[in-house]
Amino acid sequence: SAIKSKIEIAMPNKNKEQQSPTQKRRAELIAQANEIRQKQGAGKNARTSKLDQIKRLDEQMRSRINEQKTARSKVNFKSVEEVDRQIEKLDSEVNSGRMKIVDEKKALAEISSLRKLKKNFSQFDDSQKSIDDLKAKIKEIKDSMEDPEAKAMSEQYNKIQAELDAIKAEGDEAYKNLSSLRDERTRLHNLQNEKYAALKTIKDEYWQQRKAAQAHEREAREKARERRKNEAERYQKERKKADAEKFLADASDPAYLEEIRRANSLLQFLDPTHKVEKAPLQAASGLTAQASRTVDDSGIKGMKVVSKKDRDEDFFPAVKKGKKGKKGGAAEDKAGKFNCPPSVVEDCAFMGIDPPMAASDVPAVAEKVKAKLDHWKSDQEAQTQRNIEKAKKQLEKLEADEANGVSNGDSVEEVTKDLKETSVEEKA
Repeated sequence: SAIKSKIEIAMPNKNKEQQSPTQKRRAELIAQANEIRQKQGAGKNARTSKLDQIKRLDEQMRSRINEQKTARSKVNFKSVEEVDRQIEKLDSEVNSGRMKIVDEKKALAEISSLRKLKKNFSQFDDSQKSIDDLKAKIKEIKDSMEDPEAKAMSEQYNKIQAELDAIKAEGDEAYKNLSSLRDERTRLHNLQNEKYAALKTIKDEYWQQRKAAQAHEREAREKARERRKNEAERYQKERKKADAEKFLADASDPAYLEEIRRANSLLQFLDPTHKVEKAPLQAASGLTAQASRTVDDSGIKGMKVVSKKDRDEDFFPAVKKGKKGKKGGAAEDKAGKFNCPPSVVEDCAFMGIDPPMAASDVPAVAEKVKAKLDHWKSDQEAQTQRNIEKAKKQLEKLEADEANGVSNGDSVEEVTKDLKETSVEEKA
């Protein structure tokens, strides 16, 4: 910065907006000096006349001084006292009588000239007095020209001029060393560039490492996101596969399995002689009515063996004797009692049949159950086919939804392929 300031002093910048502080100060000083000159120019006419008068008086004074100097140069004596001393000396030599006549005459002639010269010294005094009078007039005029305000402005002007001279001297000195200053500036500039380059290298390394770390973190996040995406796709694949398998299982099973199983179970309860053609195709849920036991009456001829439940209506327990008129009523109440388990009621409700309320209702209910059982068996194949068609439509919709989205799982066609080849006979 100091080198730059010195160079700016030596080579001022012409652009006013980019001037150095020294240039700005110099411009301010010049403006102040011009302002003082303008103020001093207001009384210039009166001052000029006085200066002219001073000039004339000064010329007269100098002329008289020169005349006096010329006259005095012709005289070997500087004052009247010196002339008197010389006259006394010559008189004493003449009066001594030791001088030759020729020398005595010369001495007397010199004494006479010295006495004349002594008279001329009074003219020198008058000339000096006139010179002093001229000096006094000049001083008087100069004193009249000086006032406090003008003196202050003059002193201020002198200070400004001195500062301008100092700035000019500094600029001249800097201009002499301009070459060395430029070399020093170049050296400092190169050093600064080296520091900047080192700092830039450090910053570049920092940002490269930061970018590498960010790239590593971004890659880790991408991997985690890809892993989660794959897991989600795998989950969707497994879910869709499970849904398709469920559709396949539900549609491939023969229709009315639960209805037929419930009907057979209910018939076994209502009519123990009822024989089931084949074991139920689906495991029992544990909530339907089951026959407590199955009686094989093939070895019994001429009579029907029923369960204890079915014999309740024919069972007459011993009647205790009591008061007269109450025997018959008690026996009749006991004989008319019928017990229907909740599971039977549930199965009847499932099939839309009213459960038997008495033993006499059992044959009619059994016939209704058989009628429904025959209907379900006859309609089983057609209903199974309808179920398969319905499942196909659902799977086609699932396949369309999958085509609109993104799926990495198996195509629905691969699942429905087995469904299309499924037959009721194979499942039955």
